[in-house]
Amino acid sequence: MTVPHKLSKAPISRRRFLLGGACAGAGLALYGGEGERHWIEITHHDVSLPGLSPPFDGYRIAQLSDIHLDEFTEPFLLLNAIHHINSMNPDAVFITGDFVTYGILPSKYAMGSAWQCADLLRQLECPHRYAVVGNHDVLLSRAAVIESLSANGITVLDNAYLPIERAGARFWLAGVDDPVEGLPIPELAIPESIRNVPCEPIVLLCHAPDYVDDLLRTPAGRALSLVLSGHTHGGQVRIPLIGATTLPPLGRKYVEGWFRFGNLQLYVNRGLGTVGVPVRFDCPPEVTLSTLRSA
Repeated sequence: MTVPHKLSKAPISRRRFLLGGACAGAGLALYGGEGERHWIEITHHDVSLPGLSPPFDGYRIAQLSDIHLDEFTEPFLLLNAIHHINSMNPDAVFITGDFVTYGILPSKYAMGSAWQCADLLRQLECPHRYAVVGNHDVLLSRAAVIESLSANGITVLDNAYLPIERAGARFWLAGVDDPVEGLPIPELAIPESIRNVPCEPIVLLCHAPDYVDDLLRTPAGRALSLVLSGHTHGGQVRIPLIGATTLPPLGRKYVEGWFRFGNLQLYVNRGLGTVGVPVRFDCPPEVTLSTLRSA
């Protein structure tokens, strides 16, 4: 009688193992480069601001950050983000820096990208559009990037402030120069005359989120209610159980999402574009819609 027996599997050769690993790596690269990098996530948040006047309850702010046109960010990706923002019909659009990428392509090419980016942003239907510059913008040319944005209907707050008004009420919007490559001056952006005024909270646009630690050591910073930042790309490539593989200076502590410091709230947007490599993993691009609520 013949005794049946199981056939043993052939051992995996080194060549087959390497080939399998290469295929897996190629698949992940394709996913991160052509898949997730183009899947914009729309995040919605209610933000309670102490002292916010009732006319601003329900005021809706769309935040866009880190466009990085167009080294890796294709114009169609920015247009897709603009389409999402227009469909939300926000009351204002805040853009928190890095309109271009500096450092790999020639400066002349990046300068053209600044004007192309600003021209595309004209398609934002919301007339109330405000921005600050980021470290890449400063490295390329702060003046040129600001000129391109201003010429296309975007108000840039470079160590400056202005009132946002509605039905006789207001809050203050301030913006500082990039903390990594620029010279932020909180005392200019948040002068004593607007600090701690009843029913007039202050919202600050600041590209690099970790700068909030410096702000909290100043009277100007302690008068803030909300800071909106970008810069980190949320880590861009996040490995399970490990986290972000690379984080920029002044973007290593507060990487994404919400943080609270007493009466001050910080939100870090993951941004739209990428730097270094055209890949995102476990960290899709983001457009944020924040609805202000009277606390």
